[in-house]
Amino acid sequence: MSQTAALQHLSAADAVLAALIAQGPAIAPRAHEDLYLALLRAIVSQQISTKAAAAIWGRFTALFRPEGYPEPRILLEMSEDDLRQVGLSRQKAGYLHAIAAYNERGLLDYEHLTSLSEEAFTQHLTAIKGVGRWTAQMLQMFALDQPDVFAEGDLGIQNAMRRHYGLETTGRALQKEMVALAEAWRPYRTLACKYLWQSLDQKTELEPLTV
Repeated sequence: MSQTAALQHLSAADAVLAALIAQGPAIAPRAHEDLYLALLRAIVSQQISTKAAAAIWGRFTALFRPEGYPEPRILLEMSEDDLRQVGLSRQKAGYLHAIAAYNERGLLDYEHLTSLSEEAFTQHLTAIKGVGRWTAQMLQMFALDQPDVFAEGDLGIQNAMRRHYGLETTGRALQKEMVALAEAWRPYRTLACKYLWQSLDQKTELEPLTV
C-alpha cells in the first residue's frame, strides 16, 4: 500500500499518532540495498551518541581510500589495533570483522534477506557475533523499510510511548503494554515507530543507519 494509505490507517486507528503525524514533518521511506554497509554503521553507532557515531564513522571510512567504502576483504586484512585507532572499541572491531566475514560468505544478499519473515531475518542476522535483536530490527525498519516492525525494546520508543500514552510501568510490563497498543497500528508499525522517534525532539537511529 501507499504511504498515504499507511498514514490514513494510523491516524484513524490512534488519536495520539494522528496528532504526531499532523504535527509533521512528513517521514518518507528511504530504503537502500546495501545491508552490509548499514550493518557496519549500526554496530559503530551502538551505545554512543549520534555525534560520536558520526565522527567515528567518518574516521573509519577514511581508512578505505579513495572511495571510502569498507570493502570486506580490505576490512578483514586490518588488525583490531588499526580499527581502534579511529575510536572503535576492541569489541566493536571484532564485530565489524565478523560482519565482513559474513558478507564474504554471501550471507548478506539483499534479495534473499528481503524474502525472509521478521523472525527468520532476526535469526539470520543474530548469527553474526555482536548483532542482536535490536540491530536486526533497525535494519528491517531503516535499511529495508519493512512496514510492520515494532521495536518494543528500543529506549527511544519506550520513552516516547511513556510520554504520549501516559504509561507508568517499566521493564517487561511496559513492553507488554506497548505491544498491546501497537496492535492497532498493524500493518504499519514501522512508520508509527518513526513518528514516535521524531516526537522526541532529538535525532533518532535513522541518521546512523543511512548512507
